[in-house]
Amino acid sequence: MKRWRNRNYLSFSVLFNCSLSGKNSDRYIPAFSFGFLTPLYDFVMRWVTRESVFKPDLVKSMEITEEYKVLDLGCGTATLTILIKKACVEARVVGFDVDSRILAIARSKIKKADLDIALNLGTVLCLPYADNSFDRVASSMVLHHLTRENKILALKEVFRILKPAGELLVADFGKPQNIFMRRPSLIIRHLEEASDNVKGLLPEIFQLAGFGEIEEIGKYMSIFGTISLYKICRPRE
Repeated sequence: MKRWRNRNYLSFSVLFNCSLSGKNSDRYIPAFSFGFLTPLYDFVMRWVTRESVFKPDLVKSMEITEEYKVLDLGCGTATLTILIKKACVEARVVGFDVDSRILAIARSKIKKADLDIALNLGTVLCLPYADNSFDRVASSMVLHHLTRENKILALKEVFRILKPAGELLVADFGKPQNIFMRRPSLIIRHLEEASDNVKGLLPEIFQLAGFGEIEEIGKYMSIFGTISLYKICRPRE
């Protein structure tokens, strides 16, 4: 287990205007880079990334209680969102994603599970939530879709909506933990925006967004490379 601390805490109010300048400021990469692959998302995630192992661990690390409000950021087809709700059905759970087609799949799965989960559409660069409004935020396999600049912008938005001492739990590609993971990591670092992840730079990026205490609490081998699990705490005010 590794820990990082940032002692130069930053103060953020409302940081962004939703109409960010620049043609590519809110560009996103669909699941597996191409929209036509979206229907295969659940199958690939289940069998290739071992989500059935790391997602339950992520949910357990969130330590959700009935009074919590929880956001699944980049919820995709709501596999993780549903696990979060089932872990504590009294908690308020919200799923958020930029892809309307993948949210349609999520709605169908939530309806089939007969759970009360809100789903919102929008960009992670300007979250439609009030300051200090969530106790926990989860992010699974989302950050590697974003450029370095947009990783920082999105994480600053998470910082803004988290309550003081609230926590962000992240599962995403990380630095290879052994020789077996080096080869697939060499491939994934050249796809999408995963280079910073594979270089082990995510903790520094979390710090640039203002987060104070960062723990790497798990590593998981997958066909695509190492998946790291982080627990990141917003400093108390």
